[in-house]
Amino acid sequence: MTKRNNISRRDFLQMSLLAAGALALTPLQRNLQNSTEWTVGQKMGRVCLGKVNIRAKPDANADITKVIFDDAVVVWLREVIGASPGYGSRRWVETPDGFIYAPRLQPVYYLPNTPLTQLPEVNGERGMWAEVTVPYVDLIIANPPIRTPSLKNALYPRLYYSQVVWIDDVRVSASGKTLYRVNQKYGTYGDIFWADAEAFRPITEEDVAPISPEVENKKIIVNVTRQTLSCYEGNREVHFCRVSTGAKFDAQGNPVDKWSTPLGPHPIYRKLMSLHMSGETTGDYTAVPWTCFITGEGVAVHSTYWHNEFGIPRSHGCINVSPEDAKFIFRWTNPVVPLIPGELDVSKNWPPVGTVVEVVE
Repeated sequence: MTKRNNISRRDFLQMSLLAAGALALTPLQRNLQNSTEWTVGQKMGRVCLGKVNIRAKPDANADITKVIFDDAVVVWLREVIGASPGYGSRRWVETPDGFIYAPRLQPVYYLPNTPLTQLPEVNGERGMWAEVTVPYVDLIIANPPIRTPSLKNALYPRLYYSQVVWIDDVRVSASGKTLYRVNQKYGTYGDIFWADAEAFRPITEEDVAPISPEVENKKIIVNVTRQTLSCYEGNREVHFCRVSTGAKFDAQGNPVDKWSTPLGPHPIYRKLMSLHMSGETTGDYTAVPWTCFITGEGVAVHSTYWHNEFGIPRSHGCINVSPEDAKFIFRWTNPVVPLIPGELDVSKNWPPVGTVVEVVE
């Protein structure tokens, strides 16, 4: 079964008029991408790191059969081990057209949702947290101009698979398509968008229910040498994953120390369902889900949708993990965060009440 995901031109025009309050479209809004068909439930990969070469074999020196670019979506047949001289990983993804270096593909699915006609209201606040469950969804600015650094110059402002956002309004277009109004509740630049409601799955209380809340002796060990993370209940490891900690080299290949993930024990002091991360040294990343802060300098364990290079140091100090691993860590660790408001800060508690994340070499 396949289904078109992109917004129709009619809906696009209508939303643009609603957003801008004018009859004219900007040049950016006229650049509509052709509709792409995705298969429901099939594993796919989204190009998340610029230009990508598809090769005849899982080898960095193999013949190039095709070149694709940012946000291209391909069928993910399987992951294999190949040859990658000069690269940090040996993982490759086989596609119908050949092999792609795995760290450059975000694993994604197309799982459309039945839109809600009414949003829930909790403690007097109308809205809900929702997760993107399609490879990407196009955004239409409701209060132009776009202020978010990473979106204002984007040809197609988008959200990507696994991102979590706050939805606070719903409407139906003239053609019958349901649209959600999308916000970033924490760390926002103030942008508000409209997007196709089918792309968003409402997050429930069960989705964020704490895991093993009765266990008191929990800790996390992050090994920056091995690029691994382990969750322990007492001496028993209950979860293991690969991570990407602070990069050891800059873009020119020069050794750097400024992005090192700080060693030592760090209790989690603030958790957020989703946060807009932005800074001069960290870049600009919208709607980063399942964020657990461990230092006052902004180092956190969090979900990552902009690369798939886990096992290789490449962050600016944070501990990057996959969306699935980030969600487990968020639910398993203390403090426990209620679905609404989706944020909790315990930095003033003494002694610390957050689960300790110990970073070792």
